[in-house]
Amino acid sequence: MKNFVVKTLANAAALLVAVAVLGDITLTGHSTGSKVLTLIVVALLFGLVNFLVKPVVQVLTFPLFILTLGLITLVVNALMLLLTSWIAGKLDVSFHVEGFWTAVLGGLIISVVSWALHVVLPDED
Repeated sequence: MKNFVVKTLANAAALLVAVAVLGDITLTGHSTGSKVLTLIVVALLFGLVNFLVKPVVQVLTFPLFILTLGLITLVVNALMLLLTSWIAGKLDVSFHVEGFWTAVLGGLIISVVSWALHVVLPDED
């Protein structure tokens, strides 16, 4: 359980960095508390999408992983971020990613920040 909480907080921090750096990734709210709650919900959605959908997409695009020497990972991460944005819109959560290239940059930022946080934060089961 502790590992789940740590990973969710790391995803939330990575999403916050992406929102702060890229103007086309928006997170709106009336107060700081509502923004933090929205960020936690989006981090949970992002984690769920990465847990359920990403492995299926990776298996289906395995030949492209080999052909592009893994660079297709950037596209897969962008698609997962766009899917998270779409689900957030359907659930009326105020998080939006505007465009594919913004999602590519956002996915790259989120991957780097998440990796750095997972290196620093404890990893217990």
